[in-house]
Amino acid sequence: MTKFPMKRSIDLIRWFLPGLGVKRWLIVAAVGAVFFVNGISRWLTDEGTHVPINEFVDNVLDDFIRPEYLSYAFMGIGVVLIALGIWRWLKSIVSAVLPDGSDRMIDAILDARLKRGYKIVAIGGGTGLSTLLRGLKRYTTNVTAVVTVADDGGSSGRLQKELGVLPPGDIRNCLVALANDEALVTDLFRYRFSEGEGLSGHAFGNLFLAAMTGVTGNFDLAVKESSRVLNIKGRVLPSTLSVARLCATLVDGTIVEGESNIGRAAKPIARVFLDPPYAAPLAEVIEAIREADAIVLGPGSLYTSIMPNLLVDRIAGEIEAANAVKIYVCNVMTQPGETDAYTASEHVRALLDAARARVADIAIINDQLPQKLREAYAVEGQVPVKADIAAVEALGVRVVHAAVISETDTVRHDSEKLASVVLQIVDEAVASRASYVKFRPPSSASTPS
Repeated sequence: MTKFPMKRSIDLIRWFLPGLGVKRWLIVAAVGAVFFVNGISRWLTDEGTHVPINEFVDNVLDDFIRPEYLSYAFMGIGVVLIALGIWRWLKSIVSAVLPDGSDRMIDAILDARLKRGYKIVAIGGGTGLSTLLRGLKRYTTNVTAVVTVADDGGSSGRLQKELGVLPPGDIRNCLVALANDEALVTDLFRYRFSEGEGLSGHAFGNLFLAAMTGVTGNFDLAVKESSRVLNIKGRVLPSTLSVARLCATLVDGTIVEGESNIGRAAKPIARVFLDPPYAAPLAEVIEAIREADAIVLGPGSLYTSIMPNLLVDRIAGEIEAANAVKIYVCNVMTQPGETDAYTASEHVRALLDAARARVADIAIINDQLPQKLREAYAVEGQVPVKADIAAVEALGVRVVHAAVISETDTVRHDSEKLASVVLQIVDEAVASRASYVKFRPPSSASTPS
């Protein structure tokens, strides 16, 4: 179980690290001012001119400031004036170039900072992944969402059957979560037609992606073009472009076909698999995993949102081999038909068994029990996931306890709280690696005489 005692120290260290360049250029300006004033003083001395500036200032300020404090006061005033002058100079330039002036300048500064953020790969699907992305985009634009395309229910399933496109539903949710103007895009992309022959039940965002696929001739390119149109912060990638059905084998040997049917199974799930079994990963997904500072699995449905990505060829192995810190976000509540009565350790064990690889070093487990909606969830057979910490750590996975839930109409992860915990974990991992120095022991070979 881990908290974050290093957070304040890390924040202080990060202030001194290279960023937007503001601090370094202020220092350069201050040094330049010192050289300039010193140069003028030397020139006046060389010319034999004596300007009694110090004596004049001392006489004027003698009644207000004690002489021994004048040097400190002048240094402070000088720093403030230098900073103010540079800031107003930059603001004047921006105001002349950009119509919105300071607002655009602040946006530009924030964008520059976000571009220097950690490279984070978030893997999953459904509403859980979009919740995480909504929080992460406040910290970095180097977010890659790797999304399952196994959904075969509702509007997505109909479009797949009728048009042959990959299911766009989970992709749509992630695009909306990362959109720059999320409020407007959310209403538009989530709009669901309630009438009209062939349109009823379809979400506009799904139709948009299907239409873009027709225009571009490729689902992957359609997602990229949609990302550009929506000006998203980060990128969204399908884990595969292969058409494969998600299937499950139950504990009694029964096989259930189709993602939408798995959650309605009467018996516990033994394993899930793809049919056909081989699905090639997107090259960009493999590249993103290899370059990541952190890889986050979940939150989301264990068997139908997270595992389908790990069943795609090479993805689980690449996660295991990556240098990134690997984080699993355990669900807050159990899910009927998938994880009935599962504890946190059973979630972790099922994940590792399905991946057949070491895909998680750390598990984020909620330690704040829901209060308002527990009875309503209990009626549906859902209970809070039991945090059996010792059992999780026995699997070799470190536990980070944190209050990361939000209770409104449902009990789910809070995007801001969850993203903050993820960033703290990455901060610690990066700081730890930065302080670790590898060295090669001296060679034992004898030197020639």
